Amino acid sequence: MTQSQRASADSQPLRTPADYQAQLDEKCERLTRLFAGYPLPKLEVHASPAEYYRMRAEFRIWHEGDDLFHCMYAPATREIIRVDQFPTASRLINQLMPVLLEGLRPQPVLRRKLFQIDYLSTQSGQIVVSLLYHRKLEAEWQQAAEALQANLRAKGFDLQLIGRAHKQKICLGNDFVVEQLNVAGRQFTYKQVENSFTQPNAAINEQMLGWALDVTRGSEGDLLELYCGNGNFSIALAQNFRKVLATEIAKPSVDSAQYNIAANGVDNLIILRMSAEEFTMAIRGEREFNRLKGVDLSAYQCNTIFVDPPRAGLDDATVKLVQDYDNILYISCNPETLQANMQVLGETHEIARFALFDQFPWTHHMEAGVYLKRKAG
Repeated sequence: MTQSQRASADSQPLRTPADYQAQLDEKCERLTRLFAGYPLPKLEVHASPAEYYRMRAEFRIWHEGDDLFHCMYAPATREIIRVDQFPTASRLINQLMPVLLEGLRPQPVLRRKLFQIDYLSTQSGQIVVSLLYHRKLEAEWQQAAEALQANLRAKGFDLQLIGRAHKQKICLGNDFVVEQLNVAGRQFTYKQVENSFTQPNAAINEQMLGWALDVTRGSEGDLLELYCGNGNFSIALAQNFRKVLATEIAKPSVDSAQYNIAANGVDNLIILRMSAEEFTMAIRGEREFNRLKGVDLSAYQCNTIFVDPPRAGLDDATVKLVQDYDNILYISCNPETLQANMQVLGETHEIARFALFDQFPWTHHMEAGVYLKRKAG
């Protein structure tokens, strides 16, 4: 592939603060239009840093002889776009990218059939790098990778390397980072595991947590959270409730949540390894689960429920379950499915707080938050 056959991310037009504000304004207008059928409070807008905001990044690797570089594929044309710097990603990822390639280039055993590099970084300075291969990784690879990791650490990077191939995962240390988030004057600690879901925009995550704390301040009773992940929200929200009961189906996320509960000294939160659908059946007495042995669901007086579902939104049964609670805190990565769920929730609840979180600047994606209260009468 010649230079004329590929584009470079460095050749893209520069973006200005005015450009960022214009795209944010367009999202605000679009979100407000989407919910125009409901009485709405003032939209609370949470802006992202315009650069260096994404804590995760994944790049394909293009090989040219003894050289290699990060790249992406243009969505429409599949043209190779060379990426030497990527201002969307965190400063730490951008600092590491060229240094990592310098370490890979003279090592054929590390370069051979390397097709992707994944980065997971933190505001606290830790980073995990996963090298993905189309071949089996042998002892020779591990020896070379250990030397590379030592070299990068000597250059000041608090780094863990992981090698991945078909049915292989070789960790040269931990497969996680520990993030520090500052929310409403308090610092929270979160273990974030490689290849598991974490909030990608740390600055916006801090703002979402702060907003959730604010809207639930003064709450009475207990909190139920579905889809709790690594405890990102439930750990922060525990201070506003007597007790918190949370569910999550993915085992790595549950394990991280237990770590995070201990790290943050939270003593009023229990995580159940269950899907939202399973919990719905359990709470309604439709099915018994061994995982609930020792947990007395009747001891919880949950009049507030928090949901942060996948892009598909809440399934029909869970929407009906959510309707049973006086207060509903709903964070959505897909406002269109939130709006669809509101067609049911709006029968019994009204929107008391309404927020936009610009989790993904420069894209059409929006994150929305609503706090719903049961209608009077």
